[in-house]
Amino acid sequence: MTNGHCLCGGVRFRIDAELAPIQLCHCAQCRRAQGSAFAANIPVPAAAFHLLAGEELLTAYASSPGKQRVFCSRCGSPVYSRRDAHPDVLRVRAGLLDEPLATRPGLHIHVASQAGWWTIADALPRHDASAP
Repeated sequence: MTNGHCLCGGVRFRIDAELAPIQLCHCAQCRRAQGSAFAANIPVPAAAFHLLAGEELLTAYASSPGKQRVFCSRCGSPVYSRRDAHPDVLRVRAGLLDEPLATRPGLHIHVASQAGWWTIADALPRHDASAP
């Protein structure tokens, strides 16, 4: 069981599943949505994600056809994203999870569109597009 919350604490949740490796996404949309060089996402079964508080604070934004980014409307923290093509999976933002985490980064994706000002300096697997 892993707990997490947004910056203001209004949105609180629990994940009742073993955490997958963190996916570091360098696509332009994730960079803009996070305001950083990449997004740190953990794919989580939707059935294992339990909202404990703040449902009324969640707002969804359709960032592209079939994809929604869900965030706290009070503090702006991105909480998760979901795709219509994969309704059983949420990509939860790793930075919201309480420490310590039982997982670590596992790969970089969409490195073909990474920020020119950021250098990937680790030996994790890299994929030009999505993970295989």
